[in-house]
Amino acid sequence: MNAGFHPIKVVAHPIEVIKHDSGVQIINSRKPLDDFARCWTDRLEYWAKEAPERVFVAQRDANGEWDNITYSDAVVRVRHIASWLLTQPVSAERPIVFLCGNSIEHLMLALAGMYVGIAHSPLSPAYSLIATDYAKLQGIFDVLTPGLIVVDELAPYEKAINAVCHDTDIPVVVIKGDTTPQIISNPTMSFQSSLNHPMSTQVDIENAKVDGDTVAKILFTSGTTGMPKGVINTQRMICANQVMIHQVMQFLKDQPPIMVDWLPWNHTFGGNHNIGIALYNGGSLYLDDGKPTEKLFDKTLQNLAEISPTVYFNVPKGFELLVKSLRVDHELATKFFSRLQFTFFAAAGLAQHIWDDLDALAIQYTGKKIPMLTGLGCTETAPSATFASVEESTSGVIGVPAPGVSIKLVPNEGKLEARVKAVTVMPGYWRQPELSAKAFDDEGYYCLGDAFAYLDEKAPQRGFRFDGRVSEDFKLDSGTWVSAGTLRAKFISAFAPFVQDAVLCGTNRGYITAMVFPDWAHCRAILPHDLDITNEALVEHPAVIEAFRQKLADFNQQSTGGSTVVSRIALQATPPSINHHEVTDKGSLNQRAVQDHREDQVALLYQEPIAKSVIAL
Repeated sequence: MNAGFHPIKVVAHPIEVIKHDSGVQIINSRKPLDDFARCWTDRLEYWAKEAPERVFVAQRDANGEWDNITYSDAVVRVRHIASWLLTQPVSAERPIVFLCGNSIEHLMLALAGMYVGIAHSPLSPAYSLIATDYAKLQGIFDVLTPGLIVVDELAPYEKAINAVCHDTDIPVVVIKGDTTPQIISNPTMSFQSSLNHPMSTQVDIENAKVDGDTVAKILFTSGTTGMPKGVINTQRMICANQVMIHQVMQFLKDQPPIMVDWLPWNHTFGGNHNIGIALYNGGSLYLDDGKPTEKLFDKTLQNLAEISPTVYFNVPKGFELLVKSLRVDHELATKFFSRLQFTFFAAAGLAQHIWDDLDALAIQYTGKKIPMLTGLGCTETAPSATFASVEESTSGVIGVPAPGVSIKLVPNEGKLEARVKAVTVMPGYWRQPELSAKAFDDEGYYCLGDAFAYLDEKAPQRGFRFDGRVSEDFKLDSGTWVSAGTLRAKFISAFAPFVQDAVLCGTNRGYITAMVFPDWAHCRAILPHDLDITNEALVEHPAVIEAFRQKLADFNQQSTGGSTVVSRIALQATPPSINHHEVTDKGSLNQRAVQDHREDQVALLYQEPIAKSVIAL
């Protein structure tokens, strides 16, 4: 594909590299951070004056029509709700907790809290609706001590609230439907009552007190390495991060972004990065009621058939499903690419064949490739910390520090462990001082737990690639280190499209093995005449086993030694369980928890003679 990129202004700013005799390196952006707003709602009020009738946020109503909220509408709603919040048992120490997903009402209530200095904490709905032991939800409630609970509908959440909320004086706000409780004793009220509350001049007094240190929200980590931790997000963090993004993605200044977005607000990608890009730049955010699953993606396609985005964000699975539809639906593809300037993915690596297909489709419909940018960030950095140039961007490349960011690289078992310092880094975890202290080194750098590797050490401006999670690496019994994150990414890519995820095993063992979680749709496509086959029968079917055996052979042919050869694999018929902490709500696997919960499967992988259910060469 020799076609160039659509010309948009994306800048990878110059860096300086300082090397110490100890092997430690400091990588600083030479570009200072520009001035940023006092708080997010200042930008809301700014755009309400500059473009009062522009759509800020929209979602489909009960009739399937778009309910549009303009910037001027939003300010009025936020001030009414903020006036009502001042009458509720919420404070800087008693935040608002959202158990539900994205909605206009959710956003208005969250912004109202920010307007008067009351933090909020959006939690994964899975903790209430899918989990059955409520362990994660209980842990969060214990440390959070909320003053207000928000749900979209009451009945589905009552069991969870009853299990974890021991203070029956905490009010529950119901966005829609019946507010009559059946199980809980907490007072309940409709969201509409907050909108109808008289506007108070006290909101201006409280708003004037908000500054950069004010806690805007508490985002809980997804729990891939243990129980979720509450990351304090200050107004300074989230405002400064948007300016960092702005200084890299400079095209956002030229045209207010139009976004069709499903990404959950309980994660920093959706809740900080994407909402912030719309709000900070006077954009329009259309809430996508679809999800990147075979069952729900049709809703996303319906939304994209009506609204053409200028920028598009998704996770790799979402891009995979989108490419599949764009290939066969000319009208959808024409609409999707009609004003698209830019794409971005997060949460996992994007398989190269999906990226190539997206480029090919962009060339077919526009004559050029649409820039897709890569970078790195996390909940603790609000989220962005590094960005690649358009030319260097490819899966696994994370680029250079964003303006205002300093990266420290510390030698660690043959790798460079990355740490970050910036005004966008959290002050600590909510009410967990011991965990906060462990998160920073003695120079105040936040320890990411990730390893970086130069693309070319002789040309550091090209930036870095992701070199795995330091905590996931392990040693074989030979003393050989296995770079688990890097190897796992290569393994999943090599086994595409049949693998959803994998867990590598081998700590203190003689060789590497893997528990493999199949992509059920693609595996069933191997057996086109037997689509109703059960998962258990599918992983035992000779044709499926042979397909994986061939993939394993091809993968190991390209391996270079014992640290990169996967000797045996076992297909997992049972999906990872959120109750057993094997998987987060966004689909990330807790590698250690999977191995602990599936000790029998690990034993099978190393059994002699080789177990029937294990695939080996």
